[in-house]
Amino acid sequence: MNSFGEVTGEMLAKLRGVVGEENVVAEEDRMIDYSHDEMAKDTAISHRPDVVVKPGSTEEVSDIMKVANEGRIPVTPRGAGTGLSGGAVPVLGGIVLSLERMNRILEIDEENLMMVVQAGVSFMDVYEALQKTDLFFPPHPGDESAHIGGAAACNAGGARCVKYGVMRNYVTGAKVVLPNGDVVELGGKLLKNNTGYNLLQLLVGSEGTLAVFTEVTLRLLPKPRETMVLLIPYRSTGEAIATVPRVLRSGIIPLGMEFLDRSSVEPTERLLGKKWPAKEGEAFLSVILTGDKKEELYSECEKIAAIAQEGGALDVLVAGTKREQDLIMDIRSNVYEGLKPETLEILDIAVPPSRIPDFVDKVKETSERYGVKLPSYGHAADGNVHVNIMKSGLTEEEWREKYPRVREELFQAGEALGGVITAEHGVGANKIGDLSHTLGEREIGLMRGIKKTFDPNGILNPGKVTPP
Repeated sequence: MNSFGEVTGEMLAKLRGVVGEENVVAEEDRMIDYSHDEMAKDTAISHRPDVVVKPGSTEEVSDIMKVANEGRIPVTPRGAGTGLSGGAVPVLGGIVLSLERMNRILEIDEENLMMVVQAGVSFMDVYEALQKTDLFFPPHPGDESAHIGGAAACNAGGARCVKYGVMRNYVTGAKVVLPNGDVVELGGKLLKNNTGYNLLQLLVGSEGTLAVFTEVTLRLLPKPRETMVLLIPYRSTGEAIATVPRVLRSGIIPLGMEFLDRSSVEPTERLLGKKWPAKEGEAFLSVILTGDKKEELYSECEKIAAIAQEGGALDVLVAGTKREQDLIMDIRSNVYEGLKPETLEILDIAVPPSRIPDFVDKVKETSERYGVKLPSYGHAADGNVHVNIMKSGLTEEEWREKYPRVREELFQAGEALGGVITAEHGVGANKIGDLSHTLGEREIGLMRGIKKTFDPNGILNPGKVTPP
């Protein structure tokens, strides 16, 4: 176990000298927002830092890391705090390194289809900046306030992964600060680079345990001209998901394919005061199509409709207007917020896409056996299933007894189907004890070795991803 130092008055003075008095926060009441992420309240991981420091440049991040490394002070990098695994929570105290001030878009290079941003730029900022161009940035997490640096560190996914992939596919370069304060520039405006070990891609997804992203170079794509959304109701989740491989085998690659059940939709309808367009069905498949011509999309809609109806679809609703599409996407995007008041944890287990029906059957069986509600939804085409473990209808004593057993059983079910414990939320602090469902001791040992190489003093985001 690492032996960490304390944040002393002398150290606070050094930090103020780096970033200025107003960018060092040490008052307890002002640090509450930096003590947790968006995990559900009853099971959230929470710990206040000793101090919050807000750098405004890579050079300031470097100086902060030098001070922390010399004093062996834990440093927790933090973006917008939208994570769901405790990854941005300072579980061992020390310094929260908030990148919120580093929020400038540095360059939009339309000739090379690239964009360079500071780590604290949000997805919303990126989308707005690109509105004046013919380019777009494909990744889309559930919360557009999420920061690019945090999304790169966590290899964020989202609903558009089917056609475009995850964050890893769009980070071509970065400026990072190592735990000892050294600044390293990796990659650049390049689509191919086979020069040595790919350190950049090692850092993407490392959850802030190996280096701090301060600038990120993003790959852009030409903006699609047309979008259509299909909403397809079914009697059961199994029928809905069975449609997915048939659609993909037809040669159609949608922007996204999402499934959700009625129990996931109803709380969100109440939250937003909006009505889900499909009145029939207990399970739904949402299919997003993009292209350059409406005629092509209509043709794809007809093919999907025929496939869906052969598979038991009760109807096929086509949302052709932006207003209709926004209604469906708004409700889908807010499902977690609708369920959150009664949620204990939202799991993001991934299994091979063809095994989703088997996993959903196991979820239903577990729900019935324990008497615990487990509404499920997720990314049907990439195998990522979100299961919300709910406390609804249970006393505190009951849910505290059942919750860990249900959680463990679902991890075991995913493992048995060739799956993993996390598809996009990350390990963070929450799932360290569950790694054995996905990784063996040899793999975990290699991860420990990598961590030691980058961070000999173990100060950068300790208590996350890799067991001590």
